[in-house]
Amino acid sequence: MTEITDVDALRRAMAENSEQPEGPARNARAEQLLAAAEKLNVPLAVIEALGHQLKVYNYSSEKGKMFVPFARLLRMWDERPEDFDEFEAHSLHWVFKWVSSGMLDQPHIPLASIEKWLGEMERRYRLAGYSEAAVRSAEHSVAAHVGDLARAERAYAAWLAADRDAMSDCHACELHGQGWWQAELGRDEEALELWRPVLEGRYTCAHEPHTVLASSLVPLLRLGRLDEARANHLRGFRLVRAMESMRGAYAEHVEFCALTGNEARGLELLAERPAYFTDDGQPQSRLDFLSVVALLMDRLTALGLGDRPVPGPPGREWTARELAAHARADALALAARFDERNGTAHVGERARARMAQKPLAERLPLGVRSVGPAPAPPVSAPPAVAVPVGGQPDLPALLAEARRLSDHLRPHAVEAWAAVARAAEGVELDPRDRAEIADHEAMGLGPAGATLFERAAELYARAGDPGEALAARARAAYVRALGGDVAEAVAAVAGPYEEVLALYAAGGTGTRQTAAVLMGRARVLLRRAHTEAEEPGAEAVYGAAETAVREVLALVDGRTGDDVRLAARAAEAQAMLAELAGLRGDLAAAVELFGRGAAAFVAAGLPWFAVEYEARLASLAHHLGDMAEAERAVRAALEHGGAQLEAPGRAQLHLQLAELLGNRDEVAEAARHALEAAHWADEAGESATLGAWARQQLGGFLLRQGRWAEAAEVLESALPDLTAETHGDGAIVQTQWWLGDCLSELGEHRAAAERRLQAAEIARTWPEQHDHATLAHLAGESLGQAGLAAEAERAYARAGELWQDLGNPQGLVRSLRARAWLALRAQDGLATARALMTDALRACGTARDEAPDEASRQSFVAELGDTHRQFGDLLARAAEGDAGATLPALFEEALAQLRQSAEVFASLGDAALHSRTGAELTAGLLEVELGRLADARARARAVLAAYAGDDGTGRGEPSDDGGEAVRTRRAEAEQLLRVASEENVASEENQG
Repeated sequence: MTEITDVDALRRAMAENSEQPEGPARNARAEQLLAAAEKLNVPLAVIEALGHQLKVYNYSSEKGKMFVPFARLLRMWDERPEDFDEFEAHSLHWVFKWVSSGMLDQPHIPLASIEKWLGEMERRYRLAGYSEAAVRSAEHSVAAHVGDLARAERAYAAWLAADRDAMSDCHACELHGQGWWQAELGRDEEALELWRPVLEGRYTCAHEPHTVLASSLVPLLRLGRLDEARANHLRGFRLVRAMESMRGAYAEHVEFCALTGNEARGLELLAERPAYFTDDGQPQSRLDFLSVVALLMDRLTALGLGDRPVPGPPGREWTARELAAHARADALALAARFDERNGTAHVGERARARMAQKPLAERLPLGVRSVGPAPAPPVSAPPAVAVPVGGQPDLPALLAEARRLSDHLRPHAVEAWAAVARAAEGVELDPRDRAEIADHEAMGLGPAGATLFERAAELYARAGDPGEALAARARAAYVRALGGDVAEAVAAVAGPYEEVLALYAAGGTGTRQTAAVLMGRARVLLRRAHTEAEEPGAEAVYGAAETAVREVLALVDGRTGDDVRLAARAAEAQAMLAELAGLRGDLAAAVELFGRGAAAFVAAGLPWFAVEYEARLASLAHHLGDMAEAERAVRAALEHGGAQLEAPGRAQLHLQLAELLGNRDEVAEAARHALEAAHWADEAGESATLGAWARQQLGGFLLRQGRWAEAAEVLESALPDLTAETHGDGAIVQTQWWLGDCLSELGEHRAAAERRLQAAEIARTWPEQHDHATLAHLAGESLGQAGLAAEAERAYARAGELWQDLGNPQGLVRSLRARAWLALRAQDGLATARALMTDALRACGTARDEAPDEASRQSFVAELGDTHRQFGDLLARAAEGDAGATLPALFEEALAQLRQSAEVFASLGDAALHSRTGAELTAGLLEVELGRLADARARARAVLAAYAGDDGTGRGEPSDDGGEAVRTRRAEAEQLLRVASEENVASEENQG
């Protein structure tokens, strides 16, 4: 530790410590600084060090330690108030509020002592001339804590009625407390209305909107405002994650997860903060935390996951069931200590009610990755097994239901036949029943089902149904083709095809069975067409497949009627013709034919079969540029899939729709579909592949809406799963880029720079270097805003080299200007800054003179005007720290640059009016500094004349601010006119 030798060094050390993360390390440093202050033998130094110690204790898990430094401060005030300066006297009174609330959080402090301190606070505030607002707020906290509703309401009303003054909490904190009380009373709408200015960012402080975002979660869920709850969770958790003192707010985020089907994320939150299980410096927040831990563990146990390993207190391994019991016992023991101190049962009742909550949303997708703790329930349940009174399955009923489902191509027919098979174990069935069981079992096995289809064929033949036997053999051939044995499948299907035609001609089988064999052959030949698409003679293969498909259509034409199976054959045949058209490159025909096939399935009452073809139609329409048709088809697929749509397909469709909507700037709806895509990808177990794509897109859509914190959470969640092999370098760079933009908007400039530099490093290897240059430039911006001037200079210099190599003068000029501003910060940096600005002017002039067309020339003229203006601003800024003989010279040089800026912008006419007048007004302010008041007034009047009769919509750079830019410029000109006039009067009076 650097030795503290004077008060200034002490103050610098305390300021540095205040910037450190909350926690024991910061507290220990504060204790060291107090010891150093005591050695200085300066009372004010000790007072300031005690105040610093009290503050860091208050914002940490060791809040209970703050009473000792406060008592010492109060004693010093009572003994020698003259040792306190105005700031420390104010701070002493301010922390009375911390102490009163801090005592309330400590169950070992008697309630009588708390009431005594409340009275002492009231007395001292009255003596100091403060209003009752802060005192009544503190009284309300005491009454609410012990459950004295009448007193709490009286204190609340008095708090609202009292005047705000220097002891009142900031607006954000006061609104949090007032809204919390409304929510506590079940007035959720009123609470959210009180919190609205904080949630919207109108009132903020070091701990707001952090706590308001957390407190709003359950009220929003209770009101069914799920989108807002999700957004507030993503925004709010990002704020409280790194703040050790905010265990209570952190607990509210865990609670939100437990109540919205996000148990897995709740476990992740617990794992991030193991110390929260044991830190005992804030008993009230520990009670809050343990209560929601019990809630979450009970939820997992109810899902059948009581034996799942979960994060818990250190020293042993925990299951959900064990941790539930442990957390409940500890929470209730803590609550009992509070209730014993308070003489009421209120704290215990609140804890029990919190632990007993039921979910408020079955599943609220968040967009961030979180692998579910339990197997996802089926999208729709299979048919229930009929069980009579005796407890044995009703086999005839099961058979009847299975046949009904399969005859009408209903969902879950395969599952229904599986139920028959289970019920028939040990029962002698006739060959027909056994054939159908084997047939449907094979359908669920894919390519592995060929042998079982052959077994089904044998059983159908034994049952006296040769047509169905041939159909089963055709199905066997098709699944062999799916497994890659295409030639074998073509040979295998030839026999059943010839046999069924002969059998059908002789009246030995029906149209259904014949169509099944013909369709099996057509499928096999279509499979061959796919596998031989790139080989010589492919057209002959296409022709054979098309002939086979049309043979199916000819057979069923006019025979579909009410026969859903034949209608399905006709619909599938249209879709197969579409596939062949696609293989031939006739995409427009493929779109039309897929549309026919999908429509035929819907007309037959089989909309779930249309989904595959509508999805393919959408992809083709997208490829052809028909976005309206693509969107229609995707929406139809989602509608027609309904509850039958499997999670992977649902995810793909939502993601496809999100992309289409995003392309036409329907960003809010696009974000909703990307969110659904991420959710369903997680349900399908594809978090790292499809889920990463969905999250990446969702983050981009949230960013486009200006929802920076939500976007950052989602993008950070996506990034670990994005790989060059699966998703490509471009997706990784784009994600890092977007994330850097979000972090920059959130003021996290160092983190933004890291993301931008990481993206730039990947883009460095690309043949086209524009993205590399842009990212290096953006990294320079972030590094500069983070105060890392040397690193920013290197990034801008690299960007400038790249811009020059790319032949991009505008980028080069902007990097030179940025470097000039950075140079100005350095000691004796004006010369370097001046040289860089001169280089920027030279580059602008060259680009203007070499512009290939008039539009480009005007663009570089505008850049030249802006560079002259920035050069003038830079020189004026340099003059601010120079009170010597060079000051007038710097002002003159700056004025010359601003005059040139105005002249350059004037050459562009009304298109650059606002830019020109901005330079004019800045020049006028410099003229005031140089005593040229008449010139300054003339400039101001010229600017006012330039806007005479202008409402902001007729001239100048385009503006959608309703003329605000014009009003602002006029106000600036009027202000300059007043300043120049007042200076003139003052000068005349001095001369007099």
